[in-house]
Amino acid sequence: MSARKTVPAVAGWALALAVPLVFLALFFLWPVGRMLGLGMSSAPVAWEVLGSGRTWRIVGQTLGMAVAATLGSLVLGIPGAYVLYRLHLPGRRFMRAFATAPFALPTVVVGVAFRALFDPSGPLAFLGLDQSTTAVILAMVFFNYAVIVRTVGSMWAGIADLTAAARTLGASPACAFFTVTLPQLGPSIAAGGGLVFLFCATSFGIVQTLGRPGYGTLESEIYVQTTAYLNLDHAAVLSILQLVIVVFALVVSTALSSRTERALSVSVHRPQRVTREAIPALVMTAGSLLFLAAPMVALVVGSLRSRGEWTFHNYLALGRPGAGFSGGTAVLDALDHSARIALDAAVVALAVGVILALALSRRPRTPLARAGQRVLDGVVLLPLGISAVTVGFGFLITWGRVQSLPVGVIVPLAQAVVALPLVVRSLVPILRAIDLRMREAAATLGASPARVMATIDLPIMARGLGVAFGFAFAISLGEFGATSFLASPDYQTLPVLISKLLGRPGVDNYGMALAGSVILAGLTGTLMFVTDVLRPRGARGAF
Repeated sequence: MSARKTVPAVAGWALALAVPLVFLALFFLWPVGRMLGLGMSSAPVAWEVLGSGRTWRIVGQTLGMAVAATLGSLVLGIPGAYVLYRLHLPGRRFMRAFATAPFALPTVVVGVAFRALFDPSGPLAFLGLDQSTTAVILAMVFFNYAVIVRTVGSMWAGIADLTAAARTLGASPACAFFTVTLPQLGPSIAAGGGLVFLFCATSFGIVQTLGRPGYGTLESEIYVQTTAYLNLDHAAVLSILQLVIVVFALVVSTALSSRTERALSVSVHRPQRVTREAIPALVMTAGSLLFLAAPMVALVVGSLRSRGEWTFHNYLALGRPGAGFSGGTAVLDALDHSARIALDAAVVALAVGVILALALSRRPRTPLARAGQRVLDGVVLLPLGISAVTVGFGFLITWGRVQSLPVGVIVPLAQAVVALPLVVRSLVPILRAIDLRMREAAATLGASPARVMATIDLPIMARGLGVAFGFAFAISLGEFGATSFLASPDYQTLPVLISKLLGRPGVDNYGMALAGSVILAGLTGTLMFVTDVLRPRGARGAF
């Protein structure tokens, strides 16, 4: 490219990137920076929090539940990965979709489903697990089962089957698995386990809806210190602790994921026939699928019962505001608020994400440009390494004090920050798959960079735009962590209202929480399913 064309192109990119960079600076870096500054501004407060035995008991419970749920997900998920990705079974595609469905649900819905399963009127009430630590761990396993199945299963489907050779040398099935197959799966197991630990350590919605058993978690304590006691400096110190844990887990998971991606560059082998050695895995997978079905069945059944009778009362009450029910906000009104906010958040995330995806999909020709692209990629992915609770708390202390910003403005911005990395990561693979020769041919014919982008990149990216918008909308519709800090009593989203209904006494409030959760699950699940079906094959990965 000549110097005459290079300078305008660089200036154009700089001008275009100014919009997303200003957005990230104002609505991500500044709030997180304010949170860090508040946490480190008062040494006495920091030492008081860090020297408290309660703080470390909360940290211990946070890590303990995350580790237990990670191990549970691995124990159930590895056999499931083998059955659903390695064996030839009738209905395998349906079983895969069913196994991954819980991961598409909002965490609030997952928590409510387990409340319906274990509460005094639930089918498993006799176990005495209602609002217990065990219930939280089981809910985390339920939510993250799909992570292990898809991460490990995608790799298992592509590795060569060397166990037959080991068996001919006299190795038992167990010996062949542990000495041959397991080392091959090691990177994917470690990467999936790292992701599950990260998700479990930030499962605020699950913990909050299941009653914060024991000492709760760091995120639930941040929420309590902020909303109940107004101890913002204490909450900031706890947020820094949470940030350290999340960033460490993200770094480890990213490193292991890169190993998995390198290992996945293999051919896909034909599924195996079911043999006698596969029976234990089949039994465990069947039990896992029943485990996944039980909470959702309990949720739907519970929403259709009130005072021991089958009825649609809980659904008919969703449109009633006022005393005795939702305390001033009807569930359907909250759903309307959620849809409006999710629409705004998806539009913002898409507008910002398209520019970033176009920049990150380019192949820089100079070392300086490549370094700049790596830095930009790191900045874009930063929200993945920050808990949504931390984002919400940062927004509260930064933008929450600006009286001229209503909830209908500030919440979509926070949700757009949460959804932005997903939008970018769904668009970049599509753009990188474009043949460079098409762009070069257009350029040699005299097309400007903007004309090349408009006539080649954007038409190819069109289908991906719908997918990215759908994912952003679904995530924002069910977002709870950041929104719980920012929603006002007169303008609540559906996930926040469901959580509040669970905390209020009365059969009607509980029934409406169940019915509202069914509606929220149906909407988000449908959106995620449709967008996943429409996703171009070039953009499909482990997830």
